[in-house]
Amino acid sequence: MSIRRIDVGPRMSQIVIHGNTVYLAGQVGEPGGNVASQTRDILATIDELLAKAGTDKSKIVQAIIWLADMGTFAEMNSEWDKWVPQGHTPARATGEAKLAGPEYLVEIIVTAAI
Repeated sequence: MSIRRIDVGPRMSQIVIHGNTVYLAGQVGEPGGNVASQTRDILATIDELLAKAGTDKSKIVQAIIWLADMGTFAEMNSEWDKWVPQGHTPARATGEAKLAGPEYLVEIIVTAAI
């Protein structure tokens, strides 16, 4: 199987496609907002990246969500629940982590099928 990379940067690719599986790099939102606004930014970016890869959010098989503070879990979930298609909810894990900088409150990583 071939590997295709899209939006390749010096350290990482935003999208890697291997066979019928799409792997997205971890996505963060615009700094300065709250967890809800950063989550909305991230989910919009994920929609765009999945479209570039030839798929969509209904084909996400796994999501990993990192929060800078688990106290914001409900705030993130509120945005996630509005976005994820019912009947197509992926396997998901959520944890707390120190992210790349204090301005980042949420990071989401997804894997999807084509």
